[in-house]
Amino acid sequence: MFGYVKISKGELKIKEYDTYKAVYCSLCKKLGKNYGFLSRLTLSYDFTFLAALNMSLKETCAGYKVGRCAFNPLKKCNYCNDTDFLEMPAAAAMIMLYYKILDNISDEKGFKKLGFYLILPLYKRAYKKARKSYPQIDEIIGNYIAKQNELERLNTADIDTSCDPTASALSKILEFCSDDETNKRILNRLGYCIGKYIYLMDAVCDREEDKKKNSYNVLNLIGDEDLDERVKRQIYYCINEAARAFELLPVKRYKTILGNIIYLGLEDTYKKELSNERSV
Repeated sequence: MFGYVKISKGELKIKEYDTYKAVYCSLCKKLGKNYGFLSRLTLSYDFTFLAALNMSLKETCAGYKVGRCAFNPLKKCNYCNDTDFLEMPAAAAMIMLYYKILDNISDEKGFKKLGFYLILPLYKRAYKKARKSYPQIDEIIGNYIAKQNELERLNTADIDTSCDPTASALSKILEFCSDDETNKRILNRLGYCIGKYIYLMDAVCDREEDKKKNSYNVLNLIGDEDLDERVKRQIYYCINEAARAFELLPVKRYKTILGNIIYLGLEDTYKKELSNERSV
């Protein structure tokens, strides 16, 4: 994932932000413990959201403890006592990273391509361990990358079609957050909307760079004067539908934090990235 599913920090209370940071730091620690120190570099806001959502539907919470930061031993961080709910998000992060490295090897040229070749062995062992624990997620992400590559090969110029592999993959991954069939259907819808939002955000942010590199970007293939407004409507539709789905979930904790991300963070991130794009 790409780091677009963020909190709106200014709208959170201090204790809520501290709780969010505890989940973030706990996921970082779990990645290091399960997959080695370098795996911590895969940490993103998107997977922190997945971890918080996963825990929000569980019946119990074991609380937090204070520990040292692996990157800065002089700094103390809050960590979750119960880290079982981090197993799935950590594995998904590692599997996603591995496939993205393979994808970059396929797409890049020259020294960048060589660089990705060199780091691939560093993560292959961690990927195999994650795949063994969650073969279903490996299949989901593998299929997503293959479908996305096929759409790019065909130079697909339809926004909904190009968004579908990312949206479908996240919809299926979010289903792992609950064993209840009703909740799974809600999570599927929530994941699809956020996945489509992520793809659109990535297309918006990379549009100019992709044009220079002559790389695939569906937005560069559409000759529509009203394109920016169309994309804006779709992004806000994704945000609104994600909010509708979220309101149906029986959230037991982190409701304010997750609501902050969905109701405020997604829109704030879009506005910020759009402003950055126009200033280039």
